[in-house]
Amino acid sequence: MLLVLGRVWALLFGMTLIMTGNGLHATLLAVRGGIEGFSSAELSVVMSAYFVGFLSGARMAPRLIRRVGHVRVFAAFASFMSATLIAFPLVAEPWAWVLLRVLFGFFMSGVYVTAESWLNNDSPNDLRGKILSAYMLAQMAGMVAAQWLLTTADTAGATLFILASILVSLSFGPILLAATATPAAETSKPMSLRQLYENSPLGTIGLFLLGGVFAAQAGMGAVYGTQAGLSETGIALFVAAMFLGGLVLQFPVGWASDRMDRRLLILLLAALGVAACGLGFFAGATLVPLLVAAFAMGGVASPLYSLLIAYTNDYLDADDMPAASGGLVFIYGLGAIFGPLVIGGAMDRAGAQSFWLVLALLFAMVASYALWRMAQRPTPPVEEMAPYVGVMPASTPLAVETAQAWSNELQERDEADGADGTDTRD
Repeated sequence: MLLVLGRVWALLFGMTLIMTGNGLHATLLAVRGGIEGFSSAELSVVMSAYFVGFLSGARMAPRLIRRVGHVRVFAAFASFMSATLIAFPLVAEPWAWVLLRVLFGFFMSGVYVTAESWLNNDSPNDLRGKILSAYMLAQMAGMVAAQWLLTTADTAGATLFILASILVSLSFGPILLAATATPAAETSKPMSLRQLYENSPLGTIGLFLLGGVFAAQAGMGAVYGTQAGLSETGIALFVAAMFLGGLVLQFPVGWASDRMDRRLLILLLAALGVAACGLGFFAGATLVPLLVAAFAMGGVASPLYSLLIAYTNDYLDADDMPAASGGLVFIYGLGAIFGPLVIGGAMDRAGAQSFWLVLALLFAMVASYALWRMAQRPTPPVEEMAPYVGVMPASTPLAVETAQAWSNELQERDEADGADGTDTRD
C-alpha cells in the first residue's frame, strides 16, 4: 500500500490543491456576486454553467488525451483553469461569469479524466478500493480547506481569485514532474438513458434529483449564506460543514449499504435530508443549528450518490457496468444543471429560506420514489448485491467506471470465497 501511495502521492497532493482552488472560487463567486449586486437568479445561472462545461469536457477529454497524451492535456487544461480564475474579477458581469464558468467546468473535467485515468492505471486490483478512497479524501479535504481560505483576504478585491489561481498552478508542478507513462484514457460508449431507466428506474431518477441537490448545495449554499446575513466566516463554516458531513457519513453508509435493502437505506437517508432541511429552514440565521443542518444535509447527499450507483449495479451484468457509467454521470449532470436554476429562481422570488424548501422537496421526491419502487419488485439477496464503493459526486465516467470495476472484482472475490466455505464480509 505504501509503495502504491508513493507512486500516486503527487496526484493526490495535486488534486487536493486543485480542489482547494476550485472550492475557493465557487464560494467566492457567490459572495462576490452579492457584493456586485447579482440577483439569485443570475448567480444560479453562473453556478449551473459549470456543469454544462463539465459534461462537455467529460466527453471530449478522452479524445484529446488519445491525440496528444496525458501530460499535455493536463498541463494545458490546468493552465487554462488558472487563467480563467484570474479573469473573474476583471469582468464582473453575469454574462462573462457564465462563460468563464462553462470554460472552467470544461477544463476541470479534462483534469479529472487525466488524473483518474492515471490513478486507475497505477492502482493494483487488490488496492484499488483503498486508492479510490484516498482520492475521494483528497478531494473532500481540498474543498473543506478552501472554505477557511475565504476568510484570509477581502472578498471585494482580486486577492482570493489570485490565490485560487496560484493553487491550481502549483498543483500540476509535482504531478507533471512525477508523472509516469499511462495509456490513453478509454471510456465505454454510454448506455442509452432508456436502457438505463429500464434496468434501474430508481437509480436513474434518483441520480437526476440528487444532481440537483448536490449542485444546489455546492453552488447556491454560499449564495444562501450571503442572503441570510451570515458573515464571511459563517458562510465558510456553512459550506465546509456540508462537505465534511459527506466525508464523515460516507463510511457508515457504505457499511450499512452492504447489509440491508438499499432502497430502504435510500429512503431513510432522503428522509434525513428532508429533516435536515426543516432544521435549516427554522434555524433562520442562527449559526449553530445551521451548521448542524448543513452537516446532515451534505452528509446524506454525497453517500447517496455512491449508494444509487451501487444500487444500479445490482441490476446490471458486469459487462454492462462500464457502458452504464457514462449514462449515470450524464443523468446526474443534467440534474446538476437544473438544480441551481430552480433554487436560484425560488430564492429570487420567495427569499433566501426557499433554499431549504426546494432542497427538502428534492429529497422528498427521492424518498417517495424509493418507497414506490420498493413495492414494484423484490430486492436482490444481500449476498448478490454489488459492493458499495465511495465515489465523489460530479466524478467523470472514468472514475465511476473504475469504481464499478472494483465493485465487480469484490463481488467475484466474495463469490469465490463463498464457494470455498469462507466469508470475507465483515
